[in-house]
Amino acid sequence: MQTARAQISALRPRLVFAALAIVAFGLLAAGLILGEVVHLDPCYLCNFQRFLYIVVALLSLGACLINRWPRFWGALTGLAALWCVAAAAEQSWMQFFPDQVKECGLNDPTLVETIVNWLSDMWPAMFMVTGLCTVKDWVFLGLSLANWSALCFLALAGVAVWQVLRRG
Repeated sequence: MQTARAQISALRPRLVFAALAIVAFGLLAAGLILGEVVHLDPCYLCNFQRFLYIVVALLSLGACLINRWPRFWGALTGLAALWCVAAAAEQSWMQFFPDQVKECGLNDPTLVETIVNWLSDMWPAMFMVTGLCTVKDWVFLGLSLANWSALCFLALAGVAVWQVLRRG
C-alpha cells in the first residue's frame, strides 16, 4: 500500500493541470453566479481577476493538452495566479482603507483599467464595469469576495509552483 506522499507524487502532471483548469473555470463560474444571485457590481479589479481566472484556466488546459514541459507550464500558470493574488490583495487593501485610495477609473487609466476597458468592448456581458473597487458588496466568514479570490489564487499558484518544483 502506497503512502499518501507517494500517491501525491505519482499524480501525473496532465491530471494536475486538468484539475487546475477545472478549478479555475469553476471558481470563475461560481463568482459569476454569485454576482448574479446577490446582484454584485463588478469593478475594474474584479473584472481583471475574472480575466486572470480565464488565463490560468487556459494555461492549465494548454498544459494538459500538450502534455510536455510541465515546469514551463507550471511557471506560466503560477505567474498568472500570483499576478491575480496581487490584484486581489490590492482590492482587499482598497476595501480595508477606502479613505486612503483614489478610486479606480476616476483618473488616467492604469494598465489594468486599459485591459478591462478593452475586454469590456469585446465582451460586455462578462467585463462591463459597474461597481467601485472600495465597496464590499458581499462578505462571507468575515472575508470579502476579493479576500476569497486572493486565497483561491494563492492555492492555484501553490499547485502551479509545486508542478515546477516536483521531481520527474
